[in-house]
Amino acid sequence: MSSPQLYAIADFCLIPMGLPTPSVGPEIAEVQRVLEKSGLEYTMDRAVLTAHSGYGTNVEGPWDAVMKAIGDCHTAVHALGTPRIATDIRIGTRTDKSISSGGNDGKKKRVEDILAAEKQKQ
Repeated sequence: MSSPQLYAIADFCLIPMGLPTPSVGPEIAEVQRVLEKSGLEYTMDRAVLTAHSGYGTNVEGPWDAVMKAIGDCHTAVHALGTPRIATDIRIGTRTDKSISSGGNDGKKKRVEDILAAEKQKQ
């Protein structure tokens, strides 16, 4: 008997290394193409687009599918000729309540609502 698949929300930062130039735009674009093909919910961190702070991509779905997508990103970026990749990953799961697709959006909305309410009190 198998247990139900965990729903995972992962924040990962894939870092191509050993390239002849410091630019990694083509490699990160390939990561986004792989995630698009995966069919999973994903968002590239706003900071990647605006270069304000940290870098990363959020991807969510069943645990195995999320792990496969991150592995597929490694495979695709290596296929572009990248000799080495380092990836930082943070993963959250819950068993105390059901989380459906887009669950990360609910968390962000909750924090935004708290901040907006505080701003109105000022």
